[in-house]
Amino acid sequence: MITKTDRKIILPTYFISHGGGPWPWMRQEMSGLEQLEASLQAIPKEIEITPKAVLVISAHWEERNFTVMSSAAPPMLYDYSGFPEHTYRIQYSALGSPSVASRIQELLQKAGFQADSDQFRGFDHGVFVPMFVAYPEANVPILQLSIRADYDPAAHIAVGRAIAPLRNEGVLIIGSGLTYHNLSLMIGQQAKASSHLFDEWLTNVVCGSKSDERNYHLVNWSQAPSARIAHPREDHLVPLFVAVGAAEMELGDRIYHEEKFFGGITVSSFRFGEKTVF
Repeated sequence: MITKTDRKIILPTYFISHGGGPWPWMRQEMSGLEQLEASLQAIPKEIEITPKAVLVISAHWEERNFTVMSSAAPPMLYDYSGFPEHTYRIQYSALGSPSVASRIQELLQKAGFQADSDQFRGFDHGVFVPMFVAYPEANVPILQLSIRADYDPAAHIAVGRAIAPLRNEGVLIIGSGLTYHNLSLMIGQQAKASSHLFDEWLTNVVCGSKSDERNYHLVNWSQAPSARIAHPREDHLVPLFVAVGAAEMELGDRIYHEEKFFGGITVSSFRFGEKTVF
């Protein structure tokens, strides 16, 4: 935990591409993910402290209203199909954080959002997969915030803005999705051109602009090159909006990038801001 209480620490925010299915438990069947693994393992080293909690906004949880996981010991949610039997027995035993959940509800309600809580929600694979890689000992409290089912970019940016004070309170904010998510074109060379075009546009926007200019482009993301090929449904892009909103005045930095994901797809992950100590 953070022990130097005499110093103020502001954490960065992240948007991570979380890969496909339960890949850390399928090394032989799903090889070639070493770069992604290294980028996730680097996160604790980059922030250099043990956070009070990690708040993950996962593409795999959407609700009518923004909803926060409030369980003290969240169960597992195997929200995938067609994988080997052993991947339905994975356990990631991180604790939750009811106190942080309450704080998130407070911040969202103060900002004018309907904010619900769910004490039964389990860790979905958009959370337990990357968090296992980043924190394999499960020694950091983890909780989730849902995306809203309307996918409204401006609303999700505003939610990020609302929860930004958590960065000063030792909570690491991570959006978990994928910069390319077209399941009908996920394997091989079919997605090579479209994923490259969209990823190039997205990188230029999040790393080359900030504040109102960046928000404008993200709100109008569907006009980007190959946007609707890359994201027929934008559930895997929406967590990025929250991460951006929570670091609105800070440029992004691309921390992971490859062009051969699943054979030929371009994907990236981003960090917004640096760890700042006063």
